[in-house]
Amino acid sequence: MRYREFAPLRRPLSVLVLGTLRFREDDMATVDALLSLWLEVGGNVVDCAHEYGEGSSERAVGAWLAASGRRDDVVVVSKGGHPYGGRLRVTPGDLAADLDDSLGRLQTSRIDLYLLHRDDAAVPVGPLLATLEEHRRTGTIGAYGASNWSVARLDDAREAAHAQGVAGFSASSPHLSLAVPARPPYPGAVSACDPDSRSWYSRRQLAVLAWSAQAGGFFVDPAAGAVPEAAPAAVYAGGGNAERRRRAQELAGRKGCEANAIALAWVLHQPFPTFATIGPRTVGELRSSLLALDVDLSHDEVRWLNLETDG
Repeated sequence: MRYREFAPLRRPLSVLVLGTLRFREDDMATVDALLSLWLEVGGNVVDCAHEYGEGSSERAVGAWLAASGRRDDVVVVSKGGHPYGGRLRVTPGDLAADLDDSLGRLQTSRIDLYLLHRDDAAVPVGPLLATLEEHRRTGTIGAYGASNWSVARLDDAREAAHAQGVAGFSASSPHLSLAVPARPPYPGAVSACDPDSRSWYSRRQLAVLAWSAQAGGFFVDPAAGAVPEAAPAAVYAGGGNAERRRRAQELAGRKGCEANAIALAWVLHQPFPTFATIGPRTVGELRSSLLALDVDLSHDEVRWLNLETDG
């Protein structure tokens, strides 16, 4: 495993993050297999959310943490403030309620990194920041940030933090993958694949927890026995993605690996600190994702893969 130091938590985090979107209480055998292997190979970050599986995902992770006794070995990331019932729910009250739910489901007294799952541009950043900072002071969260926030709103949060005299957001979790989405895969989803967003992150050096870092299996070779999700065909249609996949396959042939490993390595080789979230459904898929850790890309290769140069 590779690690990056994460100063707000005063510990190194594995550069790959285990996503738990599909974890369920009624399939604890799969949950146990994936989490056990994750810690065995040195992974230490697990990404959860109040919204996943209507709470089943967090309850499954919480049950495993309690049974295994490995809570202190895991950096728990969770998210709140996801829309329900036609409401955006990005308010101090909704965040407090979601956080309380998540702590109970995860059977823990703290969430190491807590993220706002969505944004509502009509809500001032200041009160949200004050709420998160209060939870950090009481110890229920270790650090906080945002998921699916535009860089403009992240700048607003930065200014609000300066005005309040607090550290503010320590991480952002946008979509980031080698494949550029033609449309958001989910309502309210924000991508950092465009040049302006990546330039902003490069200037700010804000830690990025990239979700859908493997573009939902867009770069997977079906001949290898893996089955990509149905969504990528529509989400990643056009926009030069076919050529990105061809180049990933070509470079994979030269480096002796799979195109999916090249694409995941691309996320880890950005000029800002990145942590790539993976969502394996099986132990085999998890082991396949780990191969990206052995792939080194030059600056020129990173640019070539993203169609920024011809060769």
